[in-house]
Amino acid sequence: MSAYETLVSNADTVIGGDDLKERLDAGKRLRVKLGVDPTRPDLTFGHMVVFNKLRQFQDRGHQAILLIGDFTTLIGDPSGRSDLRPTLTKEEIAQNASTYLEQAYKILDPEKTEVRHNSEWFGEQGFEDCLLLARKMTVSRMLERDDFSKRYKDNKPISIIEFLYPLVQGQDSVELQADIELGGSDQLFNLLVGRHLQKEAGQEEQICITLPLLVGLDGTKKMSKSQDNFIAFSDSPKEIFGKVMSISDEVMWDYYRLLMLKNPQEIAALKEAHPMKCKKDLAANLVDQFYGEGSGKAELAAFEKVFSQNKIPEDMPTFEWSALGLGDSASCVDTMAATGDLFGSKSEIRRLIKQGAVRADQVKLTDPNAILAKPDAPIILQAGKRKFVKILP
Repeated sequence: MSAYETLVSNADTVIGGDDLKERLDAGKRLRVKLGVDPTRPDLTFGHMVVFNKLRQFQDRGHQAILLIGDFTTLIGDPSGRSDLRPTLTKEEIAQNASTYLEQAYKILDPEKTEVRHNSEWFGEQGFEDCLLLARKMTVSRMLERDDFSKRYKDNKPISIIEFLYPLVQGQDSVELQADIELGGSDQLFNLLVGRHLQKEAGQEEQICITLPLLVGLDGTKKMSKSQDNFIAFSDSPKEIFGKVMSISDEVMWDYYRLLMLKNPQEIAALKEAHPMKCKKDLAANLVDQFYGEGSGKAELAAFEKVFSQNKIPEDMPTFEWSALGLGDSASCVDTMAATGDLFGSKSEIRRLIKQGAVRADQVKLTDPNAILAKPDAPIILQAGKRKFVKILP
């Protein structure tokens, strides 16, 4: 494939494609911007889709700009939202962002990445600067956004500060003199505002490239921590492998296309094999990418031991009953919740028990209120096929 075909592969939308061809043909080194807001501490495989694209530009010799939106997070991106985002403090934002670079460099080349924070310029500006920026966009233009127009028609509140988000993100492109901005398909409006503001500032308008939103583990909604259907960059090898194995066969091919960057011909060839083998290979390859060559093979062996041979894993979190603060006895829900966030919230644990997905020493539990006595010997609690914990007397 040509450079242009490679760089727009998998794209949902390309605005300014002819300009991109001209700049590539002219041999121009392009400044490629990707912004991430640290609303939560973990990057997910949904982010990996756009990070892969930024890495492709890096590998072609272009300047990758990773913009940490520590200022935009104070506003909250309204894209795809049907309600207001919760407000975060500066301290919470800084804490969330503290590990972003370590995670991002699992995909990006740190030697070729320019890292910026939009607080660098917005943190120094005053209210007059905000007024000047707000003059550059009309309310009617803002209401062209699908999410805003739907909320307006449904009489759901839209904060004035949410109108500022696209302007602030767009101004980032002016400050960085971006040639290209990458984003998910739900970011197109924001990216176009960047073009508008650059034109007003006398700059060349950035090329906008949007990528598909990765479907989460539930197989329907986009991958999101708020939907609890995600795989995080920081997940353990076991968690990554197990979560990939839980996706549907249909969704698997999107993961091959968007995460492993397989082209249609390669995917067609893969489909000749058994879907289970393809899924195991996908899981192992993704583990390798994040934890090094050979780690995926080790997780495959552990997975097959537990699931194919129906054996209990040798390695699992272990707790002493006394350290859990449960007294002489406790309910199933309280016992599982005391081990931390391994099994989710108490409501999630109750749901799992009612569904028959929880076992104690291979015995299915069906009553969330059932009482477990302090054990005389180690017991193993299991939820679903992936989560095990050992409790010692």
